[in-house]
Amino acid sequence: MDGEVLITIIAIVLSAGLMIVFPVMTMADRTDDISQAIIETATTEFVDNVRTTGKLTLDQYSKFVEEISSTGNSYDVEMEIKVLDENPGKKTTQAEATKIGENVYYSKYTSQILDELEGQTITLKEGDIFMTKIKNSNTSLAQQLKNVFYSVSGSDTYTNAAEHAGICTANGSGN
Repeated sequence: MDGEVLITIIAIVLSAGLMIVFPVMTMADRTDDISQAIIETATTEFVDNVRTTGKLTLDQYSKFVEEISSTGNSYDVEMEIKVLDENPGKKTTQAEATKIGENVYYSKYTSQILDELEGQTITLKEGDIFMTKIKNSNTSLAQQLKNVFYSVSGSDTYTNAAEHAGICTANGSGN
């Protein structure tokens, strides 16, 4: 009789635990899904705004960081500007006055961009490429719960990430 009582108590405790844990895991997963949608939208809008205006300001960047931080997670933001360094050489034939060779890009990365943003606007020209990548740098509740129950832990795991890039379609200098 004592064994049956013990088994019943264990079953009740496990059932109660599962009734609490699985809804919490589901809610945490939904929160991550919502955060993912927010950061994807914010990243796309940020990049598209820069590439269609040809301008990147500290205010734009700050608003972007504020918007993605509103999800309750912290993020690593990586930006890159590939600046089109046009080859000025010309073909020698009179009929064809196009450029010789290929266009070459040189890159500016996040730290260079942030240094340049201090107190001024970065202007891009038509043909430059702007890209942004973000991923969360903290461990979300859903990730913590999964780590506990599934032992899916690792230093390189992240839940939310977004990436967007595009070619600049306007000259930021107004030319």
